[in-house]
Amino acid sequence: MVPLILVLLLALILFGAGFALKALWWIAVIVLVVWLLGFVVRSADSGGRKGRWYRW
Repeated sequence: MVPLILVLLLALILFGAGFALKALWWIAVIVLVVWLLGFVVRSADSGGRKGRWYRW
């Protein structure tokens, strides 16, 4: 009975880790796209130069 519970627990942990890693990959791809779009659509500052699109 204990080995069955351990196997089911291990399967649950691996499934959860796999789902979390897949979600993190999608988040990383979205952040990369937003970051790249920021270079394309950044606005010009008062001097006419291209400014930073982020605040810091």
